[in-house]
Amino acid sequence: MPVITCARCGQTRDQMPFRPFQNELGLRAYQQICNACWGEWLKTQQQLINHYGLNLRDQQAKTFLFTHMEQFLFAGGGEGVKSKE
Repeated sequence: MPVITCARCGQTRDQMPFRPFQNELGLRAYQQICNACWGEWLKTQQQLINHYGLNLRDQQAKTFLFTHMEQFLFAGGGEGVKSKE
């Protein structure tokens, strides 16, 4: 598995095994985020889905998750989550 220097944690670690989404954010995550930080995001994502009762068929829910994913992975986020917009 290729290794990368992660944009979130700054460590050199294994890259994710696959591109998570077929959009620009998915490509950016695949190229810049390590597998360990991606795993942390998946746990946080599940907490958001459960806490807010998100329906992933709803476009607003997807937009909400993508926004929080970008903040978590690329803006030093992860501490505290703001309410659903």
